[in-house]
Amino acid sequence: MIEETFFFPEPKEFEWDAGNERKNVDKHRVTKEEAEQVFLNDPLVSPDLKHSKTEKRFYCLGHTDKKRGLFIAFTIRNNKIRIISARDQHKKEREIYAKAS
Repeated sequence: MIEETFFFPEPKEFEWDAGNERKNVDKHRVTKEEAEQVFLNDPLVSPDLKHSKTEKRFYCLGHTDKKRGLFIAFTIRNNKIRIISARDQHKKEREIYAKAS
């Protein structure tokens, strides 16, 4: 699942689409702040080849400051992390993240 190392832009900046931000809260109960915290807590990152048709996409497994395990799909635009989707990790993802941490 985690296939290669990826280096984030520094400093880490985020760009949000209002629709995606609302969807993450409504559907997955993940706030913008929680999703951004994952990137500051050394997430595991992998390319998302299946969804990289028009632009490179990635996904990561990580945790918030309160140790909530999240899966995040994102892209990089104009040197900013643009979060597409954020949700709780599934069981298999929790196992992979725990093993790698």
